[in-house]
Amino acid sequence: MLQAQKRPVHIYLEANPNPNSLKFVVNFMLADDGISFDYPDASSTDNSPLAKELFNFAAVERVFIASNFVTVTKKPELDWIELQDFIRNHIKTYLETGKPAVQATFDKDPLFDENDSETVKKIKGILDEYIRPAVEQDGGAIVFHSFNDGIVKVLLQGSCSGCPSSTVTLKAGIQNLLTRMLPNEVKEVQAEGV
Repeated sequence: MLQAQKRPVHIYLEANPNPNSLKFVVNFMLADDGISFDYPDASSTDNSPLAKELFNFAAVERVFIASNFVTVTKKPELDWIELQDFIRNHIKTYLETGKPAVQATFDKDPLFDENDSETVKKIKGILDEYIRPAVEQDGGAIVFHSFNDGIVKVLLQGSCSGCPSSTVTLKAGIQNLLTRMLPNEVKEVQAEGV
């Protein structure tokens, strides 16, 4: 009798600017490109059995899933050297079963809304094209929240949430880019919910 083979899963680790976060990079896609899922606590994991399981580790404070990686944020008083192998092995074992990391479907593109103003469409386009790839490399995401009276508000997710360098990224990176590319519309960028 043939036995079902486990899915081959290879995971490597990447550090990022947030010392409390570690990026677990997988050899296949976990979510559609440009779509991310942020789980700030165990109660928010309804659509992710993997995130729900990771919160069973007392050390885990936040889980973020995007494209081909999972970013885990630990409690600050613990060291990664004590945790990283347990978490990597748990993610590997989970993914080898073939179960999805996230169970979500969308009726429309969650990034863009046809009812957005032209300025909001431009802001979202800039965030998606210039900011998202760079921030994903560090295991996080910066997502559009709102635009009003020249102020763009964004949400910091994954390793960006609580990162010591997120203020520099926000002001020196995102705000400079948006005010340079949309000088008549954008005056300031703020993080929402931080």
